[in-house]
Amino acid sequence: LAGYNGTIFAYGQTGSGKTFTITGGAERYSDRGIIPRTLSYIFDQLQKDSSKVYTTHVSYLEIYNECGYDLLDPRHEASRMEDLPKVTIMEDSDQNIHLKNLSLQQATNEEEALNLLFLGDTNRMIAETPMNQASSRSHCIFTIHISSKEPGSATIRRSKLHLVDLAGSERVGKTGIGGHLLTEAKYINLSLHYLEQVIIALAEKNRSHIPYRNSMMTSVLRDSLGGNCMTTMIATLAMDKRNIDESISTCRFAQRVALIKNEAVLNEEIDPRLMIIQLKKEIQDLKDELVLVTGKQRTTELSQEELLQLDELIETFLKDNDPDSSLDVGADMRKIKYCFIHMKQIINHPMTSDKKLLSQDISEEKSSNEELEKLKGVLQQRDNEINILVTMLKKEKKKARDALSQLNATSAGSKVLEQSPSMSLEESQSPSRCFSLKEAKVFSSSVPRLPFLSRATGGKMSLGRQEAFEVFKRDHADSITIEDNKQLLKQRFDEAKRLGEKLNEVRNKINHLKGKIIQRQIQRAALAVSNPAEEQTFDPAEEKLRMQIEEEKKSYKIAYSHFKGLKVEIEHLQLLMEKVKMKLQKDFEIWWSEEAKKFQQEKTEMVASPNAATVYPQFIRSSQHLSPNSFSDTNRDSPYEDPAVKINSITSGNPTLKTRTPPSSSTSIPLTGDSQADADILAFIKARQNILQKKG
Repeated sequence: LAGYNGTIFAYGQTGSGKTFTITGGAERYSDRGIIPRTLSYIFDQLQKDSSKVYTTHVSYLEIYNECGYDLLDPRHEASRMEDLPKVTIMEDSDQNIHLKNLSLQQATNEEEALNLLFLGDTNRMIAETPMNQASSRSHCIFTIHISSKEPGSATIRRSKLHLVDLAGSERVGKTGIGGHLLTEAKYINLSLHYLEQVIIALAEKNRSHIPYRNSMMTSVLRDSLGGNCMTTMIATLAMDKRNIDESISTCRFAQRVALIKNEAVLNEEIDPRLMIIQLKKEIQDLKDELVLVTGKQRTTELSQEELLQLDELIETFLKDNDPDSSLDVGADMRKIKYCFIHMKQIINHPMTSDKKLLSQDISEEKSSNEELEKLKGVLQQRDNEINILVTMLKKEKKKARDALSQLNATSAGSKVLEQSPSMSLEESQSPSRCFSLKEAKVFSSSVPRLPFLSRATGGKMSLGRQEAFEVFKRDHADSITIEDNKQLLKQRFDEAKRLGEKLNEVRNKINHLKGKIIQRQIQRAALAVSNPAEEQTFDPAEEKLRMQIEEEKKSYKIAYSHFKGLKVEIEHLQLLMEKVKMKLQKDFEIWWSEEAKKFQQEKTEMVASPNAATVYPQFIRSSQHLSPNSFSDTNRDSPYEDPAVKINSITSGNPTLKTRTPPSSSTSIPLTGDSQADADILAFIKARQNILQKKG
């Protein structure tokens, strides 16, 4: 706040509490870490100090496997960490570090800053290791930039505060991890090793070279470790006998850090906006002098008359055959440039009008191609959504069919179906059709269509994707957390409402007591006017009223402070709910993309397989070839169907029944003629046979 740079970073082994110290826990308001408490303190101080104009910006950098990522980029909505914009280090001639592609987000109050913090935390890289269930697999640097300026002053102060959460380090020999976690552990331990090398070099007085460039983290924290910065290190220890070696190593590292002495200076500079105003004034003065010399007022662009005049001069100059002729346009650089450009166009493109038409056609074709590509992308996205929903519907149908076939298998021995010798084609189709329709209705009714919170990009989901999200959300573990937070938030709202009503009652009571005091004062003044000889004595009733007012004020202050704390807790709970919802959406996006990939693979396998089942329609006499088992299986209805429908479906009609069967099947199966319905019937019978074979 005074204009000096600062850094707070936590160092220690995995599971010792670095992230909990810096960021805090997400379950309770009292578990806030250093970052949210710092933001609250800074904005509280900025509101109190009205003598200066403050501007606050926030940045959030993640260093994962020696690659930097911007966690707050507004143009990207990343479902994976690789989708975040990569941050690279640039160094100027004065050896100052600049971070390319790291965005600075302005925060005008505490709520906006906390929203940015939660947005960055949702994109952080964490993983489960044998030593820690939620180990930070990356270094994160949350930076607060503050610029202050007194009104009317030409100097501006710029300062920054780094709040650093280092990644969890662990000994690979102890944990026995491998694969992806092993690669991460190598990068983490290597970067922490380079950090220790820098600390050792800084602690040695006669050391000329400091190895900052060995890792990205030491390059970014160059000022914090040994430059223009006030730095504090928090050493976190895991109090367990098996971790005694790591605890001693952390203490030794802290001892080395304590020996380093930085020289922080006040960061002041001249306001660039004032410099721009001065330069603009100087330009205007020079323009005024030019007008005095030439006697003509110049604008930034040539007028239409001047352009026509120049075109005539150029045309006359080109038609003139005299080699000594000249083109005189005066000492005006705008006219000279226009003449050169116009002559170049005449030489390169004699037909300027044709050129204009051609450029228009090219631009229109380009815009139409872009629009076509956009529409293709939208069409592909809709196809993927439809395919995933169809796959989900088939899975639900398969579950219902398996349950029905199991029921049929258990009751097949006790039930005997009386079959009529003849049956119409429509009546044989009706049970399976009715079953599939009712099944679809049950599935659609089990998925409520609720409004979906769209992501920060502002896009809206299609109807099918909303239904898939609701099914996904119903089985997700975070749905319980959301419901618990909703109940807690409702309780806090009710409590705040009661407190507000109480505050209003106390305020009305105080006003009523004040009115009584004013009435007694008016009565005493009237008595003093009527009896001036009588002395004004002490009024005990008025003193009692004043004491009551003081007591009510005390109760009002207590209730108001409680109400203010409730308000802060409600806002924090709302932010926590938003964070959990964002995580739920992020998990759904990952699952959605995986389902799309699975469907594409299945689709390619179906296209590549030559043994796809094909039904060849052929009309046969059904009364001679229908077996009782196949007929009873297809005629059994779902539990949602009315038994009367089943009875009415068996009639004594035409003794001959036409149906379609595959020629390769030994047992005739009654089919409908519709390709989709026939495929469903064949899949049902195949699933039933598999279950019977398993029970075998």
